[in-house]
Amino acid sequence: MKKVLVTGGAGFIGSHLVDELVKKGYEVTVYDSLDPQVHPDGIPDYINLNARYIFEDIRKKQELKKIIKEIDYIFHFAAKVGVGQSQYQIEKYVDVNIKGTANLLDILVNTKNNVKKLIVASSMSIYGEGLYKCEKCGNVKPNLRDFKDEKINDWEPKCPYCKEKITPLPTPETLPLISNSIYAISKKEQEEMSLLIGKTYGIPVVSLRFFNVYGPRQTLSNPYTGVCAIFLSRIKNNNPPVIYEDGLQTRDFIWVGDVVNACILSMEKNEANYQIFNVGSGKPVSILEMAELLIKLLGKDLKPEITYKFRKGDVRHCYADISKIKNKIGFEPQTTLEEGMKKLIEWAKETEAEDKFEKAQEELRKKGLV
Repeated sequence: MKKVLVTGGAGFIGSHLVDELVKKGYEVTVYDSLDPQVHPDGIPDYINLNARYIFEDIRKKQELKKIIKEIDYIFHFAAKVGVGQSQYQIEKYVDVNIKGTANLLDILVNTKNNVKKLIVASSMSIYGEGLYKCEKCGNVKPNLRDFKDEKINDWEPKCPYCKEKITPLPTPETLPLISNSIYAISKKEQEEMSLLIGKTYGIPVVSLRFFNVYGPRQTLSNPYTGVCAIFLSRIKNNNPPVIYEDGLQTRDFIWVGDVVNACILSMEKNEANYQIFNVGSGKPVSILEMAELLIKLLGKDLKPEITYKFRKGDVRHCYADISKIKNKIGFEPQTTLEEGMKKLIEWAKETEAEDKFEKAQEELRKKGLV
């Protein structure tokens, strides 16, 4: 029986992956620190009793070393997550995300083991702005926006060459990376370190750049999690979801079950070795549209609160070009946005959600980020 290690396997995406791996007959070990921000109640009730759990920090090298010597495949999901928070908890994000990954790679290189593949969870945040088309200059990547004036009349980025209007396009893996937060930089470093060491030592590595993943088990009381969970927490507490800019900025939302499928394909198919893949739906959805859909599905009499304010580091448009992962390993998203949201709502009805949004926003305000 093949043995799989999932770091961060008690978390949102990791726990769904663990369930599928167990179902497929793999022997699964989970290594997770149970970060109180993600797991305020300790061990979650959804953990899979057919997996083995080691509740330890990825930065504890000796503990990690004991596990890896008997593992065939590794999914490295352990990370500190949150774009805004990373801008003032700099040391913690660098320590967990970069040093934790360095520990893992150091063990792979310097100890006897049977690891056949490493799959790393990267992030769409490493792109910064996505790809755009300029009628004069062709395909371009605009600079990150930096608004000085309080009165903003046009939220859209402009062509970096002719300063004219540009239109968003699907973002391919080849687009240059301009990370816009400490979190994004740390994910970029995780990816680059892993691919470099993998190629140097002949360890197949796959980097999966997750876009906006949503689904059950995302901590609704964590105000630094994904936008769907933050909005859900607000709406469940009869508070309007708060939207920056004008709400027409777009993201790529993908159901967690589809992400798990991409992970399994990446592990089982040799065509994935040493590759970088976008994992998204390939469809742009505005933040306003997402908020309105959640309000409708929850049956609440609320309207989104649009602030018309800029949050430092936010990008305007970024959605995935998924042609590479389709062609290389046959990945195809199966769940539509409305189907996925209905499943999410059903789960959320029975899930506690403490609205900590205002507290988190006050922290960002104090740090001058909004």
